[in-house]
Amino acid sequence: MELGTREKAILALERRAFPGPGAKERAIREELDLSPVRYHQLLNALLDDERALAHDPVTVNRLRRIRETRRAER
Repeated sequence: MELGTREKAILALERRAFPGPGAKERAIREELDLSPVRYHQLLNALLDDERALAHDPVTVNRLRRIRETRRAER
């Protein structure tokens, strides 16, 4: 089973670079029609989904490393 449109859009947004503060949050609201909190909830769940890893291994592995580093710092 393949990722849905929203899941693919979330991963695509994570691949992008944003020019300044607030730009990513604005893109989340305007392009995905999600609150930043809900976006991060969905993204976190997506990082544990093997379909996401198959779709975009570079982005998913990068975000998994960041998540693990932050967990270790707590």
